[in-house]
Amino acid sequence: MKPTSSFFTGLLTGAAIGGVLALLFAPQSGKETREKIKQKFRDLEGELDGLKGKSAEESRLTKEELAAKIAALQREIDLLSKDL
Repeated sequence: MKPTSSFFTGLLTGAAIGGVLALLFAPQSGKETREKIKQKFRDLEGELDGLKGKSAEESRLTKEELAAKIAALQREIDLLSKDL
């Protein structure tokens, strides 16, 4: 077994054991814990939607800037080729 896969296997096993222990020693009921987990997932989903929108906007702006730079380069090439 490769050292990398052993590391990840150990990491996942440790995470699973930690999760089970956290649930066993949690000071609230299972129902409350599930509600908190659901709320966290909803919060994360909202954050991801926000990031997705921001990423799309950044991508659009980058594409526009790149198109403008390409157009400027094309004009520069045209000017230089006329001088020859």
